[in-house]
Amino acid sequence: MNLKLAIMQPYFFPYIGYWQLINAVDKFVIYDDVSYIKRGWINRNNILVNGHPKLMNVRLKKVSQNKLLNEIEVSHDLNYNNDLLKTIKESYIKAPFFESVFPIVELVINQHEKNLAKYLVFSIKEVCKYLCIDTEIIISSEISKCNELKGQDRILDICKLLSTDQYINAIGGRSLYSNQDFGLSGIELKFLKTLDIRYPQLIHNEFVPNLSILDVMMFNGPIQTNLMLNDFELI
Repeated sequence: MNLKLAIMQPYFFPYIGYWQLINAVDKFVIYDDVSYIKRGWINRNNILVNGHPKLMNVRLKKVSQNKLLNEIEVSHDLNYNNDLLKTIKESYIKAPFFESVFPIVELVINQHEKNLAKYLVFSIKEVCKYLCIDTEIIISSEISKCNELKGQDRILDICKLLSTDQYINAIGGRSLYSNQDFGLSGIELKFLKTLDIRYPQLIHNEFVPNLSILDVMMFNGPIQTNLMLNDFELI
C-alpha cells in the first residue's frame, strides 16, 4: 500500500484547498501541538457579506504565541456567538443549500468545548461528514514522537512513525521542505495546488475567491462541493 499523508494545523472553516488536502490522503494529521500564531487563520476566516469578504472569528481567551494550539481557550461569549450566527444566517439565507449547511455552523459555534484545538477538530470532522470525506484523522499530540524536533525534522519524524510513502503539503509550504531530505528518508514529497474554482454567488458582482468552505457549501451543496475536491494538481 502506498500510504499518503498530510499534516496541517487546524483552522476555522478553512478554504477548499484544506479539504482537498484531507481528501487526497489516506491519513491526515491535525497539528495541534505547535505554537499559536496571532493574527493568523487558526481561529478566523472570510465569508461573503454583501458581496465582499468579511472576517468571522472564534473569540479566544488570553492568547499567546508562547502557548501551543491545544493550550488556547475559547471564550464562549454567548452574545458574540449569537451575533456571529446572525451574520452568517443573514448573509447566506438565500443560498440554495443554506438549510443543510447552517445546522453544521450552529452545531460548531454552539459547542461547549473550551479547548481551541478540540473545538476546531470537531468542526473539521463535521464538515468531513457533510462532504463524505472518510480520511482517517489523527491528532498530533496523541502521537508518541520526538517533540524536541522542529520544522521539517518533526514532520519527517511523524511521517516515519506512520510509515508514510508520500507526503503531500499545501502549495504555500514549498519553501519549508526539501525534496532531497524527504527522498533520503524514502518519502516522495508533493505539493497540492488548487485550481481556479468558481461558482455562482448570490450577489452579481465579480466572483470572490478563497473564502471559507462555508461559502462553497452554501452555494454548491455536498455533491458538487465533493466533486470540486478533485480540482487540484500535485506538483
